[in-house]
Amino acid sequence: MENEESNQSYWIPLADLMTGLMMIFMLLTAAFMLRVEQTTTLVVKEYEDTKNDMLQALQKEFAQDLKQWNAELLGDMTIRFNDPTVLFATGSAQLRPQFKQILATFFPRYIALLTSERYKAAVKEVRIEGHTSLDWTKETDVKTAYFLNMGLSQERTRSALEYLLSLPAVSNDQDWLIQHVTANGLSSSRPIAPGKQSAAAQLANQRVEFRIVTNASDRMDQIAHDLKAGSS
Repeated sequence: MENEESNQSYWIPLADLMTGLMMIFMLLTAAFMLRVEQTTTLVVKEYEDTKNDMLQALQKEFAQDLKQWNAELLGDMTIRFNDPTVLFATGSAQLRPQFKQILATFFPRYIALLTSERYKAAVKEVRIEGHTSLDWTKETDVKTAYFLNMGLSQERTRSALEYLLSLPAVSNDQDWLIQHVTANGLSSSRPIAPGKQSAAAQLANQRVEFRIVTNASDRMDQIAHDLKAGSS
């Protein structure tokens, strides 16, 4: 009887200790999760604020030019040049003279805005994206046309990038441009009018876009790494 009472007096404090440790662990976990949620919310808000601010700045800078360039500013900060008759000759990667003139006016102002102290740290990449129609020739099957257009769109964006880097107005930004501006030929993989085979729809799919990629995802990854390191 005395031995049972002794065992009980031993296990009761141990149970209390385990309960206390469990409570501490739960509180630490809750605190960590709260910190992650607060930090994530802060980064998301910062990203949205930067995106909206940059969108307004782009609108202010190019509002008077977009219509005459037959271009548009999308809600994700992408600037889209729509008129394929101005951009390249059919089946060619050589920039038309009119498109060169447009780019020579557009690009230095665009880069000056993105490399300003206000936005430079937020820009991870500037993607020059080339898009084509589904067509190649009537005898070409869809898969073959896709890869032929892939090669053409890649040549076109490379040609555009090469021309842009040759502009004297951006010569002081060469290092930044080489590190951040990329040429991406996407063929017909992202049509504006998916499924539509009309001539107007296929014409609309032929375009060049300048797309800004921010470093928001990198910030999230770094925060997750820092929080993990801090908790270990």
